[in-house]
Amino acid sequence: MRPLLRTSGRPVVVTNAGHGLGREIALMLAKRRSIVFGTAGSAQEVEDLRSASSGRVSLIACDMQQTQMVNAWAAGVSEAIGRSGLDLLINTAVHLPSGPLELLPLEEVRRGFEANVFGGLAVINAFLPALRMAQGRIVQISSSGRDEPPPCVGPSDASQAAVEAFSAAYRAELKPFGIDVVIASLCDLEATSTGPANDLTRLDDSMTAAQRKLYGKLLRVWMKKLSEGEARGDPATAAARVLDLAFQGQVPVKAAIDTRA
Repeated sequence: MRPLLRTSGRPVVVTNAGHGLGREIALMLAKRRSIVFGTAGSAQEVEDLRSASSGRVSLIACDMQQTQMVNAWAAGVSEAIGRSGLDLLINTAVHLPSGPLELLPLEEVRRGFEANVFGGLAVINAFLPALRMAQGRIVQISSSGRDEPPPCVGPSDASQAAVEAFSAAYRAELKPFGIDVVIASLCDLEATSTGPANDLTRLDDSMTAAQRKLYGKLLRVWMKKLSEGEARGDPATAAARVLDLAFQGQVPVKAAIDTRA
């Protein structure tokens, strides 16, 4: 049986750690005295978390859609941690496009896949040598699978389905190297971020009269639902439950995480 994961004084990586769920995870790991590296969306997020963690979290502003940038960051982290290797990589979704499919620009849908799917693949592949050294663990944040995605979150659910398929494949392929992969499936991933509700608000503001006639009522219903979900969701609670899973000895391929306090 695999022993409980110990990360005190050990290196861990958290992507998208500048806000929301990723930020809470990074701060909790810092309190456990882990050596935390991660990515953020802006220089301001980097500085905010450095201050909040008293300098114990080292972030870099990184566009997850730029593979060369991801590889350069991962190479720098791997060099810093040396032969001790990487014990834990927590990969969080970074872009959750929301809205009726007819109204969403295809470029926005592509951005979701580039950031969540291809960005996630780039991060994992870049850190695999360091993970092999430590026989570490990958925790992939995702959303609970829905056989029938509801309106306005189709692109988000589609990218998460791809993320989960790749994660299951990684688990099978990396098992011989002693690397664990577990999917932390949040019951309401949108509730840990203000992004989806903000997307719908912007879409509502920009609709033409014809579009409003078609989708105005639907958009208002889902703006309300997503806002209520954000009010119920608690990133700190979700982060604590993700870390409880991350530190377990034996983990399933997929575990449900309740985002509510």
